[in-house]
Amino acid sequence: MRWLHGDATTLPPLAVDLATMTANVAQVFLTDDDWHETLRGIHAALRPGGRLVFETRDPARRAWTDWTPERTFSETDIPGTGVVRTWCQVLDVAEPLVSFRWTYVFDNDGTTLVSDSTLRFRGRDEIERSLRDTGFRAEDVRGASDRPGREFVFVAVRE
Repeated sequence: MRWLHGDATTLPPLAVDLATMTANVAQVFLTDDDWHETLRGIHAALRPGGRLVFETRDPARRAWTDWTPERTFSETDIPGTGVVRTWCQVLDVAEPLVSFRWTYVFDNDGTTLVSDSTLRFRGRDEIERSLRDTGFRAEDVRGASDRPGREFVFVAVRE
């Protein structure tokens, strides 16, 4: 196995059997151009018959409605670091885009870190169409076993 650091639009010539996007990374591509360029880069790296596997949240579930400080608050005592408190809050919803902030407070020294993100929630039909448009066939679409009814797991085959 060989790991490459970078993104799918700048890959060297490859001929691989499998490409994966984990942890809902498919949602970080906010524009159609960025999403399609990524799919084209993956397509070019796969052998014919190779597979792309990724998961993405089902927009119909509106996951962001649970991203409140009250529902996401946690406090963890980390050995050598101390107590870290975290929570999430939604900053803006302009479907299909959702912007949110995670806050991390380190009680030992009062350090506060924030991480702002925006995700795009694409529906199943939109994803299947984009896969077809970039030379893939959706071989299977299933639910995530650890989050039933919340996510789509796509298995796409390079045509």
